[in-house]
Amino acid sequence: MKSLKIVLIILFGLSVTFAQNKNQSKAKDQKGSEIKTQNDSVSYAIGQNIYSQLRDLGLNIDLLAKSIKDGSVNKSDLSQENIIKVLTAFQAKMQEKQAAQMKAEQEKKKVEMAPIIEKNKKDGETFLAENKNKEGVKTTASGLQYKILVSGTGSSPKDTSKVKVHYAGRLLDGKEFDSSYKRNQPSEFLLNQVIKGWTEALQLMHVGDKWELYIPYQLAYGEEGRGDMIPPASVLIFEVELLDIVK
Repeated sequence: MKSLKIVLIILFGLSVTFAQNKNQSKAKDQKGSEIKTQNDSVSYAIGQNIYSQLRDLGLNIDLLAKSIKDGSVNKSDLSQENIIKVLTAFQAKMQEKQAAQMKAEQEKKKVEMAPIIEKNKKDGETFLAENKNKEGVKTTASGLQYKILVSGTGSSPKDTSKVKVHYAGRLLDGKEFDSSYKRNQPSEFLLNQVIKGWTEALQLMHVGDKWELYIPYQLAYGEEGRGDMIPPASVLIFEVELLDIVK
């Protein structure tokens, strides 16, 4: 899809150039078609690149080349108004095609990921069902589970508060995907701009608290997961230390 964007930029750029040429004097010197200088090489390379991106769009390459030549001598078979109209319609058509292709790719990916998602859901459900009965583990109405490791005596943040925390996150298999401890740098963020499990848990904590959180996928990154680090429908385990409420 990146090539489509480049093509559209090129086409609109050419239309603007042609329109500007109408208000400029006719070029006195016409450059040859032989490759003699570095600039000639760049010009030819750009032409090859344009062709490779346009050939699959069903466009008339001969007319495209003719239009470029016409523009160089201040000539155009279409008015500026018609150029803009044609290219706008073309862009809309390509955007529709792009949207349809993206939808098809998403559906394909969804089908491919379905077995993984179902497995992760079952593994998560099994873990949470067993974990909630362990000593010290509490479960909220949303399904969030937590265990108090250290009790603090400070204030509790609100959902609009900015907090300063240390944390480490891992998957059910023990793989750590993030850690402010390892970076030796606490993180600061607004509570209403993080995953739901964090927003809920940190409002229950006090400054000085250190908890272990067990977050269902619905309160984390959902069925989509997050990049290569967090698989879809993953239960996440965090060790979180609330250091401060940032004023």
